Amino acid sequence: MSLFITFEGPEGSGKTTQCERLEQHLAGKHYDVLRTREPGGTPIGQQVRGVLFDQNNGAMTPEAEFLLFSASRAQLVREVIWPQLEKGGVVVCDRFFDSSLAYQGYGHRLEQGVLREVTRLATGGLQPDLTLLLDIAPEDGLRRRKQQSEQWNRLDAYELSFHTRARQGFLTLAQAEPGRWEVIDASQTSDAIFECVRVRVQRALAG
Repeated sequence: MSLFITFEGPEGSGKTTQCERLEQHLAGKHYDVLRTREPGGTPIGQQVRGVLFDQNNGAMTPEAEFLLFSASRAQLVREVIWPQLEKGGVVVCDRFFDSSLAYQGYGHRLEQGVLREVTRLATGGLQPDLTLLLDIAPEDGLRRRKQQSEQWNRLDAYELSFHTRARQGFLTLAQAEPGRWEVIDASQTSDAIFECVRVRVQRALAG
């Protein structure tokens, strides 16, 4: 069976680590699993990622930011995600369109209806089967990010109030679709978080 799993959450919530752990876990159980990320995941998407995260692009408008994310997303869906799902595989994706609804919608306060219309075009209507929200207070997540070796990027540098609105956006989206979302406390240890992930994904695979 095909299964499309996405990880969402504020900066520093540990999504990338959990994506990697889940990929290894599923591969060890002989699932055909593909891990990817947003923005990026394709050569074109990687170029877009560079533009989006470059701190020299401080003049970028929220509208341009959203459209760039959507462009990367459109390429990823058609080049990577759909082919994997069509052959019955599992996709584990580090962020998807819910990040845009939270960051550009709630964070930047762009109109949600417009964002959803453009998103339908970009994704061809593709929806995740399961979305795992790693929830953490923005100040704690940003503190973690500063301690990581990965370069601090343009989105990290937004004011705390932006990240607070984005986090609330994630929680609002999760509350609206409880069947698709699982909210996990990301202040726990990595092992404790992964156990929550493992149990929920196993339930989804059992159908």
